Amino acid sequence: MYKFFYFILFFFASNTENKAQNLYFPPNISSNWDTLSASSLGWCTNKIPQLYNYLDSTNSKAFILLKDGKIVLEKYFDNFTKDSLWYWASAAKTVTSFLVGIAQQEGKLKITDTSSKYLGLGWTNCTAEQEKKITIRNQLTMTTGLDDNVADNHCTLDSCLIYKADAGTRWAYHNAPYTLLDKVLQNATGQFLNTLYINKLRNSIGMNGGFFPMDYDNLLITTPRSMARFGLLILNKGNWNGNQILTDTAYFNQMTNTSQNINLSYGYLWWLNGKNSCMVPESQLVFPFSISPDGPADMIAALGKNGQIINVVPSQNLVFIRMGDMPGTGDVPFTLTNEIWKRLNQVICNTGINETKEGYGLKIFPNPANGKITIEINEAEQKNVHFELYTINGLKVAEQIFNEKQNIIDISRFAKGLYFVKVKSLKGIYIEKLLIN
Repeated sequence: MYKFFYFILFFFASNTENKAQNLYFPPNISSNWDTLSASSLGWCTNKIPQLYNYLDSTNSKAFILLKDGKIVLEKYFDNFTKDSLWYWASAAKTVTSFLVGIAQQEGKLKITDTSSKYLGLGWTNCTAEQEKKITIRNQLTMTTGLDDNVADNHCTLDSCLIYKADAGTRWAYHNAPYTLLDKVLQNATGQFLNTLYINKLRNSIGMNGGFFPMDYDNLLITTPRSMARFGLLILNKGNWNGNQILTDTAYFNQMTNTSQNINLSYGYLWWLNGKNSCMVPESQLVFPFSISPDGPADMIAALGKNGQIINVVPSQNLVFIRMGDMPGTGDVPFTLTNEIWKRLNQVICNTGINETKEGYGLKIFPNPANGKITIEINEAEQKNVHFELYTINGLKVAEQIFNEKQNIIDISRFAKGLYFVKVKSLKGIYIEKLLIN
């Protein structure tokens, strides 16, 4: 049985809801980047060394945490610096996805186009009928139907691209069809991948580095701060300090939401947290949990081999990146991502809020619950007691005013998981954890 360990995330300002704040963007041609202290956010700074110790013990080279676009945590290990270069591995799939969106908005391609339109007939070892069913969208969603269980699933030769199922009917983490998106972009736009990267993305947001060929793959290599810049761009939905780089909002929303009904945790080359199930590379099993149970439910992630990570959390205005070398994590470092969140949640702690204590006079039962809960108030003053229900990532999903001793709340419409009940009364603000099962 997979165990879910949740920690309280930072939210619940006493008189305000979580609202998107104005984001800070570092200047494009400068090494300056504004900072924000963890202590000013009310975080548990005594937990930061534990986070850094874990990162160090897992061969991390760089870790950056942004809040509202500003750097709160930035740590380098093993003689690595902010100017050191490192590879993104499969985390760079998200950059390719972004460039496909730009190509579509410029009318160079449509993701509903057959891949053969840009790769030529016979780019696979399939029959003509099987091949023509494969579209750019299938390449973006890992649903080409090509067999990922070949000797080298990075191999882009037609002899390696073998029919397994009709396009759109099978999800499989297959690198070769993804890599061929680079050729799709080149033939659709008339520009090489690096030219597109430089002109459409890198120069627009102050990134550096570029794509370098290695065997069948194209590796993106940049500094850690360049990776953080891309995460910040995604946090702001493709807009960099007022410059809307990806104007196709429909594409952006499709890219960062479930793209098919087979693997709910996958968008257009982005991994999605908070879903009821997920699939993993080299398997056709559907697992009944999200990719990072300890991470915020609305987190989207770029994940690459050996622990190359971008996590973007819109509800918290957070971005973190991790670069490093941790062999054995597989092509997609789910476990490492979740272990970082376990420790990060202790840093981003819930301070200054009183949890309900036995004897206060507030009871919530049953807990765990499903269907309905009862909130019993034994205070002398039971008028205008304000009830609010929040998800684990701080989104308010219900509120009500109580004027009775016992108040029954219907929770049947809410998904299973950990929630927080917030009650404001004459005695102050109180919070209680609620598990809906």
